Amino acid sequence: MKNLAIPLFQFAITLFIVLNFNACKKATTTPSGKVLALNEPVTTTAKKAVPLPQEFKSYWYAGDAELTSYKLVQARYGELREGHATLIYVTEEFLPKIQVKADYPNATNVPVLKLNAVKKFNTGIYPYSIMQSTFYPVANNQHAIKVSSSMQEWCGHVYTQLNNKSQFEVVSHSYFQGEADQTLKLNKSVLENELWAQLRIDPSSLPTGEISCIPAFEFIRLKHKPVKAFKATATLTKNSYKLYYPELNRTLLLYFEASFPYQITGWEETFNSGGKQLKTTATKLKSIKSPYWSKNQNKDEILRDSLLLH
Repeated sequence: MKNLAIPLFQFAITLFIVLNFNACKKATTTPSGKVLALNEPVTTTAKKAVPLPQEFKSYWYAGDAELTSYKLVQARYGELREGHATLIYVTEEFLPKIQVKADYPNATNVPVLKLNAVKKFNTGIYPYSIMQSTFYPVANNQHAIKVSSSMQEWCGHVYTQLNNKSQFEVVSHSYFQGEADQTLKLNKSVLENELWAQLRIDPSSLPTGEISCIPAFEFIRLKHKPVKAFKATATLTKNSYKLYYPELNRTLLLYFEASFPYQITGWEETFNSGGKQLKTTATKLKSIKSPYWSKNQNKDEILRDSLLLH
């Protein structure tokens, strides 16, 4: 293993993972403890990597995941629906070429902060289940390596996946006419999905000002919008981040703690639903650290109570 071929901080992370590697583990931090608004537009070129602080490593590489539950009020079909959302953050080793989780530690692996964002709510008699996965590299301020999204309800299901290669390569499948099976390539721009992970590493690195941004895959499929970048205005404060898409008449507002580990305390999303502007809201209920992948026996179901998931 040619340790001299990688930066010192990446070697430290790799060595730590070799000693503590496990099936589905880990998580991530922020190189800067101070939140500063950025005033220049985002570029698609990679920014210089910065060393990860010790508090980041201690928190995210302790061998478990961060699980946070939220009370969800979701706008759908012109009405507000009650449900719950869960954000599951964990660090993993990622294979950069085939872009999947690595089974074994290796110097060529890329440490990522993975976010699985889950929503559950009902629309009348039938349920919705939405999950979005984002794999964001922890050691630099580049784009997510991969984003995927799936949605299931009684009418059918849809799936979208983006892989970050020389361009963004997207495949999408849907049961709707006109959306059925698509493949496309996009020029690189900000991904709304990646911002939820980037925020947890360093809020001050979030893009601000006038940007070009691909909306969350969840929104794209719920509203049957094309997978493409839209103009947006981004604003950062000490404990909030706001995206406004004029063409979509949509606003996303993320609330987070001003100090590390920058937990997301809730969010609001305002958009047209059923011919009127409605606001989806999520309010934090409970957050725990747990190696959840090993808590898979019937006796472990009681742990759902600790997240207020009934």
